[in-house]
Amino acid sequence: MLNPDVRLEWFVSFLAVVETGSFSAAAETTHRSQPRVSTHVAALERASGVRLFDRRKRPVMLTDAGKALAEHAEAILHELELAEDAMATRRATGHGVVTLGTYPSASAAFVPELLDRFAADHPDVTVALVERSTIELGEALVAGEIDLCVRPMSPPLGTPSIRERLLWREPLVVAFPPDHPLRALPEPLPISEVNTYPLITIGSMDSPDPAGYEPYRLFSEHGFELHPVQATNQPQTLMALVRRGFGVGVTNGLAAAICDTDGIVVRRLEGDCGRRVAVRWDSSRPLSRAARDLLGAIVVAPRPAGTEALP
Repeated sequence: MLNPDVRLEWFVSFLAVVETGSFSAAAETTHRSQPRVSTHVAALERASGVRLFDRRKRPVMLTDAGKALAEHAEAILHELELAEDAMATRRATGHGVVTLGTYPSASAAFVPELLDRFAADHPDVTVALVERSTIELGEALVAGEIDLCVRPMSPPLGTPSIRERLLWREPLVVAFPPDHPLRALPEPLPISEVNTYPLITIGSMDSPDPAGYEPYRLFSEHGFELHPVQATNQPQTLMALVRRGFGVGVTNGLAAAICDTDGIVVRRLEGDCGRRVAVRWDSSRPLSRAARDLLGAIVVAPRPAGTEALP
């Protein structure tokens, strides 16, 4: 018989090992440390009184007891989600606090109108806004620090329990001073021409996976390796660097739309590698009624200027 003090997070770590086949991979997908995942599984084994994995094999294999518990663990998490659904149908509207994570461009162009509309229909819900970079948003969502996040699809999260609804697409654009030679070229600007100048991009220069960002992938698809002189996640900072002559900016259309571009020319970049944006949540944690209400509002909200409808 399982100890009544068994925690749901133990089941989440246990199922992550089942899905990935290793403790290290489970730690990566759940954004937990490997020792923490191991501790959760060990605690679950102590509570059940049996070994759940055969650790001598690679990938690790479930024991017969582990297979039985995996079925129940999945059922428990699913039942929690069903319980929330049942309670939600008995509440006229959501209440409480929902934490929404967004990146800077969406925070400025999309969130204010969204919150204004949402507050009118859901006066008992408080939306706590968390603004972070794309990578930090993904980490916060997996760690349970936020309920929902509006986030670009790239870099990918790689967590099986994450669910998403696509919202819009943002074309990539180039920003440069009015007297720059690129102004004489037709739009969309050829990547071969843009690549001849010092570049400033979105993202971070010390990112462990810069290729996950859209500009890097687009340049690579056209046979060029992007080596920016500077990178930033703040749209207005990118425009300020361009205005000061540090280089040509390559960013997303929404970022350009919310910025002060006085003294800067913005032109579309060639290629079909725009930024796709989605609202995301972690299905391993049931959403509250308030979070579900906000999710529904996000999905039907008007797209912000500087974005395109997805096919």
